[in-house]
Amino acid sequence: MDKIILTGDRPTGRLHVGHYVGSLRQRVALQNYGEYRRTMIMIADAQALTDNFDNPEKVRQNVIEVALDYLSVGLDPERSILFVQSQIPELTELTFFYSNLVTVARLQRNPTVKNEIKLRNFEADIPVGFFTYPISQAADITAFKATTVPVGEDQLPMIEQTREIVRRFNSVYAPVLVEPEALIPKEEACKRLPGTDGKAKMSKSLGNCIYLSDTADEVAARIQTMYTDPEHLKVSDPGHLEGNTVFTYLDAFCRPEHFSRYLPEYENLQALKDHYTRGGLGDMKVKKFLTAVMQEELEPIRKRRAEYEKDIPAVYDILKRGSEKAREIAAETLHEVKDAMRINYFDDRELIRSQAKKYSDRG
Repeated sequence: MDKIILTGDRPTGRLHVGHYVGSLRQRVALQNYGEYRRTMIMIADAQALTDNFDNPEKVRQNVIEVALDYLSVGLDPERSILFVQSQIPELTELTFFYSNLVTVARLQRNPTVKNEIKLRNFEADIPVGFFTYPISQAADITAFKATTVPVGEDQLPMIEQTREIVRRFNSVYAPVLVEPEALIPKEEACKRLPGTDGKAKMSKSLGNCIYLSDTADEVAARIQTMYTDPEHLKVSDPGHLEGNTVFTYLDAFCRPEHFSRYLPEYENLQALKDHYTRGGLGDMKVKKFLTAVMQEELEPIRKRRAEYEKDIPAVYDILKRGSEKAREIAAETLHEVKDAMRINYFDDRELIRSQAKKYSDRG
């Protein structure tokens, strides 16, 4: 079976370094690795509208922001299909058919849905579109017969629900759909990078993000105010690594060669950690090192983005062409689904022939 990747992001804001280490960096590697026949990258604007239905302009403006972030990190439209969810109407049709295979009780048990409902204060008044997101996601994944879906650990219940829908459909109708596997980051620090203030989640409203499109000065300023160890008051004090955001970011971004370039007195990250925990190493020195590491990582991204920003119509054209390719693939799957469900009335010549014979015999 061909290996196919599907992944994407909701266009509700610019993408940040949490997205980068959690998925974007991995997507680029997978795109370039050659093991996968097809890589599908979706801008999930229809899903974004389920909880931004009253502010469509927010979604509209951020489609291009996400596209620029995709291209700037190295996603190549010649190797990956970049497309916009709402431009593939076949996804909506598949969602409708799959909704018959899922109960309300099963959706209510989905941990990810429960958490998101609580986060958005939807407990008393849940939009149906938001509530049925797991079904929509199943349509997104199966439409392109994705075998692999890179996700964070918090999204694993959604992938499991997709697998349930696939098994149910294939059992009731015919073995048409592909059951996907989740692919999560291996490095612990990359699974959920905290905000610069030490909070568990990066959030635009909290102002604790480092965006991929931030300038060098903005990145440096955000790192300078980054949360460390509140008990590490003096350089001589022993420091703690747990909950220390600076070291979490170093775990995610630092490579061995960074030490020879920016901090040659240390052999590796473990040596730096050992010095910090026994005392005698100040937070500012560690932050300065982290700044150098992240600027090296982000500078090529900033430069590529600046080039793409010079021709925005060309970026929209990339999305248009990608959406057209995606729709062709989804249409093939939808055709197979309709065949399996026996609702392919006009394509089934045998059905038409048998019905014609049935009524002619009556005469």
